[in-house]
Amino acid sequence: MAQPDLIDLGDGIYVLRFEVMKVTSVYRAVKELLARGVIRPGQTLVDSSSGIYGHALALVCRELGLKCHVFASVAVDDGIKTQLKYLGATYDQVAGGGANLQHDQEARVRLVHDYLRRNPDAYWMQQYHDDVHYAGYEHVAELLLKELGWAEMTLVGGVGTGASTSAMSRFLRASCPNVRVAGIQPFGSRSFGSENFPLDGFIIAGIGSGIRFDNIDYSAYDDIHWVDFDVSAAGCRHLLSTTGVFAGLSAGAGWQAARYIRSTEPGGGPVVFMAADPGHRYVKQVFPPDGPLVEDPEYRPVVISALEEMTGPWCTMNWGRRPYSVQDDLPVLALQG
Repeated sequence: MAQPDLIDLGDGIYVLRFEVMKVTSVYRAVKELLARGVIRPGQTLVDSSSGIYGHALALVCRELGLKCHVFASVAVDDGIKTQLKYLGATYDQVAGGGANLQHDQEARVRLVHDYLRRNPDAYWMQQYHDDVHYAGYEHVAELLLKELGWAEMTLVGGVGTGASTSAMSRFLRASCPNVRVAGIQPFGSRSFGSENFPLDGFIIAGIGSGIRFDNIDYSAYDDIHWVDFDVSAAGCRHLLSTTGVFAGLSAGAGWQAARYIRSTEPGGGPVVFMAADPGHRYVKQVFPPDGPLVEDPEYRPVVISALEEMTGPWCTMNWGRRPYSVQDDLPVLALQG
């Protein structure tokens, strides 16, 4: 599960398709923490999750002889909860929160702190903050370089906690400094300044932030794409109908961005986007089996040059590997660089 499939979709576009992407980072992180004596076998590991991280943590704890407790987002469905149960993990699902990304994540983190006060022997994995989660992506970067070997590669993927695209950029650029990275954000995310943009009523779980995340390397990103649910869902359907790849919302957004990048740079190097999970948990919202087949509306992004110009349903900006700081109240874009 920690090893993705690299699939050639034609026209120089590839997808890194994972079964459960965060097994890649969690397995290496837990092994490292065990080796350093930070945690010990039999201890309870706890964290907040919108789905994939919690599933990954449960798998790894089962494998390595640890206990697991997850504070689950409203986005966690019965399929993931069933897997947590049979893997021996326990969980609490946050009530309410709706589509408000910030309130959902804030509530989960408060519950983690309360759990730690009541269970002082438990260890908080801090997927939002600890860059120990970077290390697992080194072998994925090595896979890409071995298979494609292009210095001009473009990597596309959700920003999330930073432990996927930020990590991949670090390991890819160690060999190929010219690798470009395009990050994807939902509107309403604090990480790249869209928290005041009206939400479209649906959280794209796992790729945005309602609170400050401390393990994002903002200077890793050449471009940022902000997308809403409709753009991402259309991408999922188009990806399935044209390539057979059945994947989740972040992959749908990645497919949209990858095709746009290919259209603007037809002679460039490979464009690789990341698919964090298959599409099963998104069927009701994205692939209703009883609904009509919907043609791809052929969305195109609005190119902006400042955060104040942000607009939906999709816009993109040359980020230029700039630093960025998310404060307690308002994010401040650093001017240097």
